[in-house]
Amino acid sequence: MRLLITGSRGQLGNELRRCLETMTAEIGPIPEEYRGAEVDYVDYDTLDIADVRAVNTWFEEHGPYDVVVNCAAITNVDGCEADEQGAYRVNARGAENVARGAEACGGKIVHISTDYVFPGDDPEPRVETDKPHPISAYGRTKMTGELLVADACERSFIVRTAWLYGYVGKNFAKTMLRLAREHGKISVVADQYGNPTSANDLAYEILKLALTEKYGVYHCTNNGTCSWFDFASAVVDSAGVPCEKKPLSSAEYKERFPQSANRPTYSSLDNARLREAIGDEMRPWQEALATYMDNLPRLDG
Repeated sequence: MRLLITGSRGQLGNELRRCLETMTAEIGPIPEEYRGAEVDYVDYDTLDIADVRAVNTWFEEHGPYDVVVNCAAITNVDGCEADEQGAYRVNARGAENVARGAEACGGKIVHISTDYVFPGDDPEPRVETDKPHPISAYGRTKMTGELLVADACERSFIVRTAWLYGYVGKNFAKTMLRLAREHGKISVVADQYGNPTSANDLAYEILKLALTEKYGVYHCTNNGTCSWFDFASAVVDSAGVPCEKKPLSSAEYKERFPQSANRPTYSSLDNARLREAIGDEMRPWQEALATYMDNLPRLDG
């Protein structure tokens, strides 16, 4: 089997690599079909997915691939708001370029998307058939990317996830730990709800899903819903860092950071189609986070 993983130095890309190299994830073993797989790991310095000529040349010179996992994206939500055109270049057109490459070589593509395609105005978990209506530049560019990928490659999996954290790189959990240790206090939004998701768990499910031909849109997050404040509190409490924890409203946060993007109030996802297709082995978010916090001192990078 031959695979291409874009955005390979990001949180998910690193966990896909860890899973493929060790043939195991925290949930369990990786399917045997991946043993001995040839994998090309690329990131921006190797392949700018927004450069259509570079993408076409890459596939011509390095393909064909059985599976392409597109983890490359501009994920800075506030940064996307400040430069929506730049985010569109990568999140939409770049994703389309990669999908066309997969289609041309007869491969499958797994494209990673986000809960932020939803507006967050309904206090029930979203299922795959619910209509997206993003309220931020990040969400808009990712939604367009979903549509372009599905149109460009008939063998496409669109996998929406949320509140991702991994061992390598920056994320919300690490930021909360740093702020708690440096300042002895954290202030976190308490009225926005979603699903903290382990990148290791997500990598495991992606690799299982990619072996099927059950194409379409999927939700894949750790199970259970909490607020950003709940998530932050669990992180610092698990690390045993004494700190003052102050809940903020979205309005208070917006007053502090008026240029920040609008975020969904309730963007929890339901892994409905995943359960039907391959079974939902994603752990409760508290369980996945506990494992992460145990391993973080050893694996932090």
